[in-house]
Amino acid sequence: MKRATFAILAACSHPAAVEKPSAPCPAPAPVATEPAVTPAPPPEAESVAKSGYDRPPQHVLDVLHAPSPAQPMISPTRDRILLVSWVDYPSIAQVAEPYLKLAGVRVEPRTRRKHDTPGGYGVAPCAQKFTLVEVATSKETPIALPPNGCADAVTWTADGKRFAFRNTSSTAVELWLGDATAATTKRVGDLRLNPMLGSSHQWLADQQTLLVKLIPDGAGAPPAKNVVSTGPSIQETDGKSGESSTYETRDTLNSKHDEALFEYYATSQLALVDAATGAVTKLGAPAIYTGLDGAPDGNHILVETVQKPFSYVTTYDRFAHDIAVWDRTGKATRVAQLPIADRVPIHGVHVGPRDHEWRPTEPATLVWAEALDGGDWNAKVPQRDKVMTQSAPFTAAPVELARTEQRFSGLSWGEQKGFALLSEYDHNKHWRKTWVVNVDDAKSRPSLLWDMSSEEQYKYPGDPVYKVLPNGEWVVRQDGDAIYLRGRGASPEGDRPFLDRIDLKSRRTDRLFRSERTSLESFVSFTDATQKAFLTWHQSPTTPPNAMLRTLGAPIASAPAGEATFASTSRAVTHIPDPAPAVRAIKKKLVKYKRKDGTDLSFTLYTPPGYVDGTRVPAILYAYPLDYASSATAGQVSGSEQTFTRLRDYRLLLLSGYAIIDSAAFPIVGDPKKAYDTYLEQLVDNAKAAVDKAVELGVVDRDRIGVTGHSHGALMTINLLAHSDLFRAGIATSGSYNKTLTPFGFQNERRSVWKARDVYVKVSPFFFADKIKQPLLIMHGADDANPGTTPLQAVKMYEAIRGNGGTARLVMLPHEPHWYSAMESNEQLAFEELRWFDKYVKNAPAKGKVDGKATAASR
Repeated sequence: MKRATFAILAACSHPAAVEKPSAPCPAPAPVATEPAVTPAPPPEAESVAKSGYDRPPQHVLDVLHAPSPAQPMISPTRDRILLVSWVDYPSIAQVAEPYLKLAGVRVEPRTRRKHDTPGGYGVAPCAQKFTLVEVATSKETPIALPPNGCADAVTWTADGKRFAFRNTSSTAVELWLGDATAATTKRVGDLRLNPMLGSSHQWLADQQTLLVKLIPDGAGAPPAKNVVSTGPSIQETDGKSGESSTYETRDTLNSKHDEALFEYYATSQLALVDAATGAVTKLGAPAIYTGLDGAPDGNHILVETVQKPFSYVTTYDRFAHDIAVWDRTGKATRVAQLPIADRVPIHGVHVGPRDHEWRPTEPATLVWAEALDGGDWNAKVPQRDKVMTQSAPFTAAPVELARTEQRFSGLSWGEQKGFALLSEYDHNKHWRKTWVVNVDDAKSRPSLLWDMSSEEQYKYPGDPVYKVLPNGEWVVRQDGDAIYLRGRGASPEGDRPFLDRIDLKSRRTDRLFRSERTSLESFVSFTDATQKAFLTWHQSPTTPPNAMLRTLGAPIASAPAGEATFASTSRAVTHIPDPAPAVRAIKKKLVKYKRKDGTDLSFTLYTPPGYVDGTRVPAILYAYPLDYASSATAGQVSGSEQTFTRLRDYRLLLLSGYAIIDSAAFPIVGDPKKAYDTYLEQLVDNAKAAVDKAVELGVVDRDRIGVTGHSHGALMTINLLAHSDLFRAGIATSGSYNKTLTPFGFQNERRSVWKARDVYVKVSPFFFADKIKQPLLIMHGADDANPGTTPLQAVKMYEAIRGNGGTARLVMLPHEPHWYSAMESNEQLAFEELRWFDKYVKNAPAKGKVDGKATAASR
């Protein structure tokens, strides 16, 4: 059967590597020229002849097609919940919508809708259903959405009476309003939003006016490309170093026509929209606006605009910018001019003012940071940043608020005047500090609140609980001298989310709530001024996520350490049903063990429906390596076995009799400046420890284990096939296999290939293709926007294995980004994973045998 819609390449070193063992190896097919020809799929898999996509068996499709539970958007007044049901997998027709690649943005020219999510990892999602829930009564009211559209970007007013959202129709990105009382929606005039560079719509302080970006009137047709070349594309460097990290080179401009297209599509007209009347007031002239932020007083707007010349080596967010403050008539006061930042050190920051934001408790006061170390984490200086402030009318000189020893990472402002939490982060040590400050009291000295590794999970104190002010600003909720903290609650037994109250003077902490061991229940928000009632999001392996209303009761006199010190009662607010009851037959448990060097590790073991204890079954290991500065934190358990079980991607294999060794801990431990020096050794040790433990449990058949991973996990997968004999086969999706193609760093490796050449080669399985003897399936999105995992990485890895006589199959999914979005693509993924692992793992001959005959190695 011909495959015209996506390319599949298969290579083999012996007859058993093709669909039919008795058939000869097929001739290779080139990518993106002639369609590859493959034998017919197994009889249990349904082929979709019209589209060219394959599908897994029906029992897998039933689960794959089941919708995800709705997600809650709590109103700021906490009396209503908007349940939003998102489309998990849009059709390939939506994913294939034509787009342009312009300075790090993928924009659909038909409407100017962003084609992808931030970072380019997936296709922008659409909501398919809104349901309004009254917290007091649990009454549910469905809200009609625009037909045949794509709703997203919902934003509430601070009074909880309205919400705004975007809807993409066949011709425009429209502005819509929802009435929370009437449970109705309506379009605002015939406005056409321009969401290309973000900040398409936001409520101003009066909560009656929306600041929007519109497509300018009279924009005309887009610049036409000259069929005859207008000249070469030219770049020039002046002898100064100019490293570009992987993520700064995504979809950059590379011609004068690209520049013209970027300017055309990114240009917006700012306007104010009266939500009650629909009246539109234009502000200023059309320009390339990026960030917009209304001030707390409602009379000033922070406006960022891109300036020429554009760069061909970085994305728009590092182009030259002007930062100004406008009033509501469009009159501007320039705050800063930022030059192009295309020579910023990897993991560094640009020089000059950065990260401007309004102080939420002042009418119009800006706060920002400036580097004191040239933006370079390598520099040894007494302080890295200073924090500055300036107030309207912005004529007086800025005032310095603070200096930080390490990189400034933010201010969390409280509702009480002057109070804030100031955070700084040490990239060299993976360390962070948080200080309690009073910026309005010159005599007050910062008080150190937290001083800990950023990798620490068990002792992580949690994040401040916020509240919304009437003008829409978010501030840390304060209760006298105390604040509230919510956390994931990592522990050796898995996550147990909590809610704490900490007195910032005495530093006494009271635990108000902690999730039970038999469920996963997370604090969402308080619902009253007394902080006695609050909403949570509750789930368990057998019950879908739903909102609960909890009420605190009497103190518990003898509560064990770490447990809640107050009793509480709860009732269900939402009643979201189970979308896939058949999945509940799957069991899972948290498993802990040690690496040979003593590092604590863990994974979640899933067993298939109907599993009988003591039976050994084929298994698949999935992992994603993470970098740590300390083995003490690397071994801490992350995640929970109490999550509501949902099957996607490789977990669908559970329905076909596989066990899953899921999210196995794969720490790469060492000095952050050179952790990848021992990457391979630690990778193999992690894998061996996980496999040995799974076999020890009596669940997994050691001779029938496969391995899979995505992105950085795909690199892991192929390296394990090249440097160990633990696995019978592997599946690598959207990976990077030759790190010399990302020469200025990858993951947390900050050295360039010229400073660590041996490390780059050692971690790249491309250079060890001759050692890969186990079957490998490589899958990749043909439109992967991540510069570190360009489609070329998959093609060249496949060619290397084929050229060295290995067994491999390459599947390129058309139109797909880093994460596969279309339903058809995910059906193909499930088909390929089941086909590959059934053939090379579940039904593989015993090790050392091929077609029942002993090999030289086994003899």
